Amino acid sequence: MHADDFGFGTQIRKSPYFDATVRWGAQGFSVYNHMYIPRDFGDPEQNFWNLVNEAILCDVAVERQVEITGPDAARFVQMMTPRDLSKMAVGQCKYILITNAEGGILNDPILLRLAENHFWISLADSDILLWAQGLAVHSGMDVQICEPDVSPLQLQGPKSGEIMQALFGDSIMDLKYYWFREMDLDGIPLIVSRTGWSSELGYEIYLRDSAHGDALWERIMATGMDYGLKPGHTSSIRRIEGGMLSYHADADIHTNPFELGMDRLVSLDMEAEFIGKAALRRIRDEGVTRKQIGLIIDCEPLKGPNTTFWAVQKDGETVGKVTSAVYSPRLGQTIALAMVSADMAHLGLALDVLTPSGPTGATVVERPFYDPKKQLAVA
Repeated sequence: MHADDFGFGTQIRKSPYFDATVRWGAQGFSVYNHMYIPRDFGDPEQNFWNLVNEAILCDVAVERQVEITGPDAARFVQMMTPRDLSKMAVGQCKYILITNAEGGILNDPILLRLAENHFWISLADSDILLWAQGLAVHSGMDVQICEPDVSPLQLQGPKSGEIMQALFGDSIMDLKYYWFREMDLDGIPLIVSRTGWSSELGYEIYLRDSAHGDALWERIMATGMDYGLKPGHTSSIRRIEGGMLSYHADADIHTNPFELGMDRLVSLDMEAEFIGKAALRRIRDEGVTRKQIGLIIDCEPLKGPNTTFWAVQKDGETVGKVTSAVYSPRLGQTIALAMVSADMAHLGLALDVLTPSGPTGATVVERPFYDPKKQLAVA
């Protein structure tokens, strides 16, 4: 299939790796942050095994960066998130939530601090560039906000460390989890971080000049071949096993951090003001009416992830919805993230799920479903 065979016109952007991914077997794409993202390299189960046994390279240029610079950049970024950034060092990454005035989640990105007053917000799927520029207008703060020419790749899986060592030399091996450094490869300017959306050992490679997209993809694949590297796509199976959020599925503007059990990302006692502080304080004090849970669903293996929200019921009454479900070949079970009434969020509780093939039983369980302490990614 030729790269020109995909498309809905020019309003949906193509990444710098688009042609390379088609050459390497991408058969289907979805749209994320107004860009194409490869979602199909054949068998998603094989993609999962490639990820957990060796390594995969994924085009995630859709993780657009919002760059914030200027004398007030640090104060402005803190205003955007309830997570305390006061001890964040240059060279460090943090997983943050961006909240609105009602405490609703607008995005759950990775924040990178490139310099004292230079930040990138590496986005999930929503228009935070516009939100940030809008906030800046009446903030009285001296900041510049733009989308730089930056396009990440994810190299994920247990062999990713060895591949990175082969690409960059031994010095890369002391890069700690959730830290990054500026590097180059054959003169291609990069930032390399120990982060990713897989719950496995992994790296993100941020290309800082889109003209080199093809060369960078080919260079990494050529080096990785000896280690079993395959082209791939972010794995729904692995991210649900890891209890990782997919924005618009497991969380949206009407979801607050406490419903997700993400209290650790909300620092209500810090002096700094941030958007949503009063609302989040009220939600904390009053308690939540819904909670995210993990479910094991008693059904035949799913052919792919759910494409609609499935009702969750107790004694014939709807008490919530399944937001993400998938069959895990490793666990031999259909696993799901769901949002349910807080009084249903008890481990071991039996519930019913209305799947497309009919109602079926389900049990509330701990999440993440696999490697709950995230030792694979941190090791």
